[in-house]
Amino acid sequence: MRLLYTTGTLLRASTFARGVSTFARQAELPRLPLPALEDTVARYVRSVKPLLNSTQLAQTERAAAAFVGGIGPELQQRLREVDARAKGSWLEEIWLRKAYLEGRAPCYVHSNWAGVLSDPPTSVATAGPGAGRATGTQIQRAARLAAYLLENCDALVAETMAPDEQRGVPQCMNQMRWQFGTTRIPRAGCDELRNQDPPTARHIVLMYRGQAAEVPVYDSAGRRASPTQIAEQLACAVRAVDAMPEGPSVASLTATDRDAWARARGLLARDAVNRRALESIESALFIVCLDDGPEATKMEGRLATMMHAHGNNRWFDKAIQLVVLPSGCLGVNCEHAPVDALTTVRLLVEALDRERSRTPANSTASSELPEPTALRWAVSWDVAQAIDDARIGARDLADDLRMLVCTPGTFGAQWIKSIGASPDAFFQVAVQAAHFRLHGRPAPTYESASMRHFHHGRTETIRSCTSEALAFSRALADREAPLRTKLHLFRAAIAAQVDYAKAVAAGAGVDRHLLALRVQLRDADEARRAALFEDPAYALSSSYTLSTSNVTTGGAMCGAFAPVVPGGYGIAYSIDPDAVSFRLSDWHHSAETDAPAFRDAIYSTLADLHAAAEHAKGLE
Repeated sequence: MRLLYTTGTLLRASTFARGVSTFARQAELPRLPLPALEDTVARYVRSVKPLLNSTQLAQTERAAAAFVGGIGPELQQRLREVDARAKGSWLEEIWLRKAYLEGRAPCYVHSNWAGVLSDPPTSVATAGPGAGRATGTQIQRAARLAAYLLENCDALVAETMAPDEQRGVPQCMNQMRWQFGTTRIPRAGCDELRNQDPPTARHIVLMYRGQAAEVPVYDSAGRRASPTQIAEQLACAVRAVDAMPEGPSVASLTATDRDAWARARGLLARDAVNRRALESIESALFIVCLDDGPEATKMEGRLATMMHAHGNNRWFDKAIQLVVLPSGCLGVNCEHAPVDALTTVRLLVEALDRERSRTPANSTASSELPEPTALRWAVSWDVAQAIDDARIGARDLADDLRMLVCTPGTFGAQWIKSIGASPDAFFQVAVQAAHFRLHGRPAPTYESASMRHFHHGRTETIRSCTSEALAFSRALADREAPLRTKLHLFRAAIAAQVDYAKAVAAGAGVDRHLLALRVQLRDADEARRAALFEDPAYALSSSYTLSTSNVTTGGAMCGAFAPVVPGGYGIAYSIDPDAVSFRLSDWHHSAETDAPAFRDAIYSTLADLHAAAEHAKGLE
């Protein structure tokens, strides 16, 4: 099997090493290297150059020199000591804490990612009996995909899931340990992750009409339920929820500020009934959400449903939530802290492949499954008020998020390669030029690069706003600039993008190293001495106006995420052989962004690049 995804510069095919134990190749993986301080600072200064004027750049160069000649080496030594103690890497715990667990904004919308998965062939989309407001088609598809995910879960436990490779290079499988039975738990100041390794839970959880039900999917002997049995269990769970009296949806609290949710969870946990419900949800292997009521027919509306559903009928702390609409349309919403999206996407793509091929899920379960039970809550006045506040905040945040599904369609990876360019670098440079065309300035840019070729590797930042990309953007916007000059600058921008991505792949990125150094600061006096972090360029270049990620999955999923700053854009893009597409997001309230205009600018920039390259071919 081959799954398309990005490592930063090239769209590559990940292959799976059949016949090899899941974690057999972990020992072959190198540790994430700790870059030399001087190299990181020099690369950082080059990366901020296109964002600064000459006076600002001179100030940054002085701050960089003071850092390297001052407290920087001491922080680097502390980081070496962290590396020596770490089982995985010097970065692993720092990144988890600083990028995710210490964040106090809702993980709902802000850090969770979501996607709409492809529909099955008509021959597969068989319907069965419905239950309550859930349709038969909905229950049957949920049961099929749940069965395939459970099969993957069992393969992980047995260590028979084939490990990932990339051009023969093993990829770290550690994130697979965090897929099932994993939940983010709200705590004051810093959340925690609760995880089962290996997964021991025997149930999943149904979310339906804002309420939760525990759904056993293994019998007393530990044998997994069949898709037919899972469908019966889901239908039974639906009826159990329908039989409950109307009550507030505690799940809404997972869409609020993390400290507010931590306070409310503490109040809930005082009651044994609530502790039982929390334990069931937080230990569940994953969640299946069956939505009821009208559903969107266009992709943008469906993507919004998967992304937020206005905070309804989701438990946003869960690592994996399958979302199934009445039509059988399927999607996911996943909490980002434990794993990166494309690791989970592998599980989803495998499930979709089995569905298309009508491969039956292996199962030997008996019919003696425990009966599903609706989870009950004892909600105090304080918690009820917190739920009301959470629902209002979730609705407002969802209404502020704008998402566009964009399909310029003219060409894809095959044509880009025909002109000698990296498809990923081509798109990144085009986005830089489009932003300059619309806004008249360069944009600090984050492109996510996979680092799974290192032990316990997660991601690193490719800073796509290079000096070369800015020079090209200016030339492209200049009607008087000769075509030959534009093409020369375009090739230089592509080369700079590829070079930066190669450095990142070698473990020589800027952002994670600087973050880890900053974490080593012990007090305010040391912070004042760390001139590099006090310099305005550091905050400017780390406030990513453009947050981008290549999420090419061969048509299996249409994924999206929100911007990471108030005046920014989120761009999830796919580069298939014959087409480029992207999902573009911004905030309605922002006076600094205009997603429809930016979409049009990207369209016109792609068209201009295509026309220029084709014209150049005719001159050769």
